[in-house]
Amino acid sequence: MSLAVGIVGLPNAGKSTLFNALTGGRALVGDYPFTTIDPNTGVVPVPDVRLQQMAELFHPPRVIPATVTFTDIAGLVRGASGGEGLGNQFLGHIRATDAVALVVRAFAGAVAHVEGSVDPGRDIEILELELALADLAAVERRLERVSERARRPREVTESEVAGLRRVREALGAGRPARALTLAAEEAAGVRALQLLTAKPALYVANVDEDQLGRDPLTGPARAVAARAAEVGAAFVAVSAKLEAELVELETAEAVEYLHSVGVAEAGLGRLSRAAHEALGLLTFFTAGEKEVRAWTLARGGTAVEAAGVIHTDFARGFIRAEVCDVQDLLDAGGYAGVRERGRRRLEGRDYVVRDGDVVHFLFNV
Repeated sequence: MSLAVGIVGLPNAGKSTLFNALTGGRALVGDYPFTTIDPNTGVVPVPDVRLQQMAELFHPPRVIPATVTFTDIAGLVRGASGGEGLGNQFLGHIRATDAVALVVRAFAGAVAHVEGSVDPGRDIEILELELALADLAAVERRLERVSERARRPREVTESEVAGLRRVREALGAGRPARALTLAAEEAAGVRALQLLTAKPALYVANVDEDQLGRDPLTGPARAVAARAAEVGAAFVAVSAKLEAELVELETAEAVEYLHSVGVAEAGLGRLSRAAHEALGLLTFFTAGEKEVRAWTLARGGTAVEAAGVIHTDFARGFIRAEVCDVQDLLDAGGYAGVRERGRRRLEGRDYVVRDGDVVHFLFNV
C-alpha cells in the first residue's frame, strides 16, 4: 500500500516549493497567489536507512522502498468554501488521500502574504475553517439526497442519516469529523464522503532554516506546534527553501548541510514518518539476494495480512512465516548467522507483525 498525503496551505505558504523539493516535481512557484493551478502529484521513495543497510548486506539487483504520494493543490484563501480563490475547486483531488498536511508559513521574507502579514496561528485557523466548511457543504448535499430515501429501508438506513447529522452538528460547532466516534452503522454513509477533517492531519510549519533544530514553542511556529499538540496531531518543522537547496547537493554535502542547521534528516523522511505514525502504519521487509523491499502494513496487522499486502496468493495459501528483526539480521551478517543465534523464528497466521520485521512467507499455490 502506498501512503498518500494531500498538501494544503494558503497561497505563498511555500507548499509548492516544498512539494517540488520532496518530489522533484515541477509545480509552478511564484510570489503571487494561485501560482499552482492544476493539482500536482508526485510519488517518492520513503527514506529508510534499514533498507539501504540490507541492500549493502545482500547486494540484490533490486532495492524497492515504500512510497508516499504527495498531491499539491492551489492555495486556499479565506472564504474558499464560498467560492473565493481557486483552492476549493481542487479539494476533491485530495479527498482520496490518506492524510492531509496543513502547511503554514512561519518564515520572514519579501514574498507577499495573502493576508497581509505573517501570522501562523491565524493561518492555521483559516485552513481548519475552510476544510470544515467544505466538509459541511458535502454533508449537507448528502443529507439532502438521502433524507427522503431513508424512508425506503433497503436504500438508505436511518443510522446512516443519523451519522451524517451528527457529523453536521460537530462541523457546525467547529469540531473536525475525526473527533467523533460513530457506530459502524452510522459511519457507513460518512465514510463514502471521504471528509477532509476525518483524515489524520499533519501540521507543517515552513520556517527559516535557522529555526530548524530549535524548540518550536519558542519560535515563530509556536502557534502551529501548540495547535498540533492540542488536537493530538503530528507537528513537523521544515524549511522549503533549505529542502530545495538540498536537492541540488550530493549526498555527503546534503548531510553536512543538515547537520550545520541542527537537524539529522531531510524533510521527506520526517514528514513520511509523521504520516506513518498518524495513520498507525509500520514497515516490514522482505530481503534476499534477488530483492530487498520495504512494505507498509497497519499496526496490529497479522502475518497473513502482511502476506496479502505482497500478493493475495500469499495470504490464500499461507503456511507460516519465518521472521527476524532487521537489526538482528544486520548484526548477524545474514540469515545463517541469525539462525545460529536463535534469532529467527517460525510464526503462524495470527502473529502480529512488528515494525522492522524481516519476513519470509511459506505458502501453497
